[in-house]
Amino acid sequence: MLAINRTRRAFSLIELVIVVVILGIIGAIAIPRMSRGAEGAADSSLVADLAVLRNAIDLYQAEHGGVYPPASDIEDALTLYSNIEGDDFGAKDATRIYGPYIRKVPAIKVGSAKGARTITATDGEAGAAWVYVEATGHIHANISAGEADARGIDYRDY
Repeated sequence: MLAINRTRRAFSLIELVIVVVILGIIGAIAIPRMSRGAEGAADSSLVADLAVLRNAIDLYQAEHGGVYPPASDIEDALTLYSNIEGDDFGAKDATRIYGPYIRKVPAIKVGSAKGARTITATDGEAGAAWVYVEATGHIHANISAGEADARGIDYRDY
């Protein structure tokens, strides 16, 4: 007679508990890091958008004899063609040979102004994304003081 070995191969309860504990530890580490990823991405986007706007303003200044774009027409100055004096904006022609420096003003992706894309000269203006200071060429996010990133840095200080 042949002896048939009918041993069952399966995981013991201890092995299953160890696997569940290991998965729990991995989840406890990974989930908070992944949830901060969206906030970190928005913060990085703010930094990138400010860099684009600041570079466009600097290029305008370089091409227009050291004069910053006018605050009253900042969006046109950055998105349309302009003449050497920087006082006529529109389509490219024989006199409007400078620009455009950006395709469109980027929307802000963080804070109370999230989704807005306009530029203003007045700090705290409702519905505006960016605040531009013509005298210095400085631009920053139009976000209330106290709104900060995960590191505690105010968005206004970017």
